[in-house]
Amino acid sequence: MRRREFITLIGGAAVWPFTAQAQQPARMRRVGVFVYFKEENLLLKSHVTAFQKQLATLGWSGNNLQIDVRWTGGSPDLVRKFAAELVALNPDVILIAGGSLVGAMQQISRTVPIVFVEVADAVGAGFVESLSHPGGNATGFTNYEYNISGKWLEFLKQIAPRTTRVAFLRDAANPNGAAQFGVIQGLAGPLGIEASPIGSRDAGEVERGIREFASKPNGGLIVAPNAFALTNREFVIGLADRYKLPAIYPFTYFVGSGGLIAFGPDPGDQYRRAAGYVDRILKGEKPADLPVEQSTKVTLAINLKTARGLGLEVSPTLLARADEVTE
Repeated sequence: MRRREFITLIGGAAVWPFTAQAQQPARMRRVGVFVYFKEENLLLKSHVTAFQKQLATLGWSGNNLQIDVRWTGGSPDLVRKFAAELVALNPDVILIAGGSLVGAMQQISRTVPIVFVEVADAVGAGFVESLSHPGGNATGFTNYEYNISGKWLEFLKQIAPRTTRVAFLRDAANPNGAAQFGVIQGLAGPLGIEASPIGSRDAGEVERGIREFASKPNGGLIVAPNAFALTNREFVIGLADRYKLPAIYPFTYFVGSGGLIAFGPDPGDQYRRAAGYVDRILKGEKPADLPVEQSTKVTLAINLKTARGLGLEVSPTLLARADEVTE
């Protein structure tokens, strides 16, 4: 064999293993998605789809990413079962929608990276050490500052000026609802309004509470972001309509379903932004170092048809402030 051919052969043999190694496909990554609601909830399904589409724009798709979605439908048994199931799949990161699911997941694992959305008070719930320095295995996006509940009262009074009594529909077991109601109580007195809570454990409790409250005049309803109202919004809106109660809701999609007025953030935006945090974690960053972000954009929506049905005339000032108006 000629010397030049021998050198070429050795050189080729030396390079070949490295070339083959470079051509090996990237490791398939795994992301869990843990959702409180049922899969039949088309609105929440659209949010999950928005999250997946945003991941795809960031370079994560079927050839390098597997996504495992679990819908609990609010069942405590399924929450526990699917939390353990997702951890057993050994995901690189889990997207979690809702504070109750974050708590359930952290009871099982304090090491699997978590990005959460639709959480009201991540610090108070113990999910993170602070908003700027989460410090553990979770970070994400919060829905509300408690002070936003004061705006619900103010907007309800503006659209229904004769309101002197308000019922606050909230989950009595959720400390976030208690904190929001505390803000409302603090503002109600100066506005000449009496505030009282209504529980939301089930349909019977909600209907009894609203029926009893509506038996006296000049009432209004504030619907907090609670699991029952979010999964049964048509039922809650129907009760407000049946008992002729002006009502304000926490998300604009309630107005699209016939609700009078809503003020709050866009949950879909949080899912899209969460994809950015998932991308950063997949690339090596840690949840402990990613600050929890709060919603900065809130939307005011008004349904004029519902207002007319309640005999309300929406002031030009309030209309001018609205971001969305449904005729």
